Amino acid sequence: MADGRTALMLLAQWKAGARARGFAHLAFGAPKPDSVPGLVFLKLLGSGAGGGFTLAPSFSHQGLFASFDSDRAADDFLASRYVDFYRDNADQFCAVRLTPYAVRGAWAGTTPLVAAAPAPSHGPIAALTRGSVRLQAAARFWTYAPRAQTSLQHAPGCLLAAGLGEAPLLRQATFSVWENTSAMDAYARSGAHGDAIAATYRHGFFSESLFARFIPLRIEGAWNGFNTTAHALALNTDLAA
Repeated sequence: MADGRTALMLLAQWKAGARARGFAHLAFGAPKPDSVPGLVFLKLLGSGAGGGFTLAPSFSHQGLFASFDSDRAADDFLASRYVDFYRDNADQFCAVRLTPYAVRGAWAGTTPLVAAAPAPSHGPIAALTRGSVRLQAAARFWTYAPRAQTSLQHAPGCLLAAGLGEAPLLRQATFSVWENTSAMDAYARSGAHGDAIAATYRHGFFSESLFARFIPLRIEGAWNGFNTTAHALALNTDLAA
């Protein structure tokens, strides 16, 4: 399998008149890796209500995560008619192009990313946590997850957060963008999220998990109060070039 050296996270909130098309897109629209030049891995993702991490599904929010073997391939996909479908049919659309610098674990039996940059010394970072929840652990897992998500949305230094999943209840993911590494680490190790992490290791909630950190190189659009035109992010322009 080719190395996933660059990645995209797309987030969309469908217009009221486009929700049926959006659900069809989620169910039937994913392109195959061999049909898109440079595409290594792609997953279409649903979301909890309001774009959060809740038991109730959203009927308007959707995400897409993809990795590519080059920056050029990611940029070509971002400019494609496939992604234009999101732009044209969404009240809110946000696209984040990312370079991974730390990757641990697997997703659908493979590792779709490779660390392609050193850890940044400053500036914003992004994080993706994805897990397949064991059926026998689901009830206990969901006693921790909502509180951790609520604390994420109000965590100091969190610029953007989205709760996502491949399947209700059992295949969950969280994507977030932070002002810096210190802000993310402070959230991860304390409060409700710290309790959830400790419980995850103690009870073995996941049968499979992926943890990845990224440098966000380009952020387009808006998402739940985050707007790129209103935030001056010191993105790494050397890597983005």
